[in-house]
Amino acid sequence: MTLTPTPVRGGTVAASWVDEQLLAGPDGEPCLRFGAPVARGTLRALVAERQRQLAAAGLGEHGTVALRMPPSAEFVAVLLAAWRSGAQAVLLDHRLTTVEVDRAVDRLHPRVLVELADGRPKFTSLPNGTAAAGGHALVQLSSGSTGPSKVIARTAADLLRELDRYARLPEFPTRGERTVLLSSTVHVLGLVGGLLHALHAGVELVVPPRMTPAGILAAIAEGTAPTTVIGVPFHAELLAAAAAPPELPQLRRMVVAGELVRPQLPAAFRERFGVPLGTMYGMTETGVIATDLSGRNHPAVEPVHGMELSVAGGELHIAREESPYLGPTDPTRWSDGLLHTRDAALIEAGTGLVTVLGRRDSQISIGGLKVDLNEVEQALTGLPGVVEAVVLFTDGAIEAYAATADGATSPPSERGGPAERLRDLLGGELAGYKLPRRLHLLSRLPRTATGKLLRDAAALRRQADAAR
Repeated sequence: MTLTPTPVRGGTVAASWVDEQLLAGPDGEPCLRFGAPVARGTLRALVAERQRQLAAAGLGEHGTVALRMPPSAEFVAVLLAAWRSGAQAVLLDHRLTTVEVDRAVDRLHPRVLVELADGRPKFTSLPNGTAAAGGHALVQLSSGSTGPSKVIARTAADLLRELDRYARLPEFPTRGERTVLLSSTVHVLGLVGGLLHALHAGVELVVPPRMTPAGILAAIAEGTAPTTVIGVPFHAELLAAAAAPPELPQLRRMVVAGELVRPQLPAAFRERFGVPLGTMYGMTETGVIATDLSGRNHPAVEPVHGMELSVAGGELHIAREESPYLGPTDPTRWSDGLLHTRDAALIEAGTGLVTVLGRRDSQISIGGLKVDLNEVEQALTGLPGVVEAVVLFTDGAIEAYAATADGATSPPSERGGPAERLRDLLGGELAGYKLPRRLHLLSRLPRTATGKLLRDAAALRRQADAAR
């Protein structure tokens, strides 16, 4: 299925795209399930009511509204109501502190802030709000796994192009099927690949009330329609480790994105559930870029429709006419019609398959010898019992943080401790100059709101110090 035309006005998609592409369908068709089911007719009525409330709070066409709401039918309704009003939506993670929200408001100047209070949206008019800049429908903050968040803006036309790419994937959920969504709806995979695709394609979207293995498995089991699970590798690790999961004949596959997948995970997931673990590669700046939904090409992925990819100097570039960033653009991120991903990659001649190797800045020098931190991290994650790891270069030395299946903890200085034994095992895999000088063993590694492993050295050190 491909998208039907949406009227264009002054070079931008008209607000009617919400009704035509996201809300259309039979009144009684189930479309959302956040604990309780929501039919399309109910959602349409809720969107109309929230649109009236946004207008009463001072939001009009070209206005900006910030949403700080947990995943819920109310979040969906307010988001669609904002777009239906011709306004720009700024998505803030509901787990942000008041200080972080205030900082984002000062940075982005929305006219209205919407939060959830006692299960109902609370609309706050802000005195310093400004009109939306650039005609963008959506503003998101990058995950912040490696540093300060970037402000990324996308137009309605850009979102529609991404929905068209999803609609062309033969193995992605289609009408009458279900998506169990584990990824955050504030970030691009959960928002577009999960929520917006489900609304557009006639797929029922299910968000489990509890993101535990038991809660996720119960959400899969409660429906009979073919079901796809979408999340990050961490979620797949949780499910692959689940003891005696129930029979799930409706489960078709799980799809993960956001970071590199541990080499043993696809096989472990298939052994546990009998279905493939597919992978996707994408960025907040442009959405989905390449996929391997069947798991046949892992670790390679195939570019989606319309994506023009190239590699220069070992870095993956994506053709994009305009910068996706609000404000001045760093030329190392976008220039001359190319988005610089900062990811190292290989493109296979003939097939065009792409293998993402990790961050481009993972190449470091130790005593004049080149070391790829991605290689060290993959080797560490591949050791028996290791479920996740982060390897950094700080203060002139390689430093590693790892978590094991048994949850053992150990500082790097503990003689004969688990961390030292793990480092000895790693010495059998890698040359001595590649080994971490310090290896911290933690019960679990910190993650961002999107489920990505946190790679901020200061935050990791704080967690390691707290574990001692």
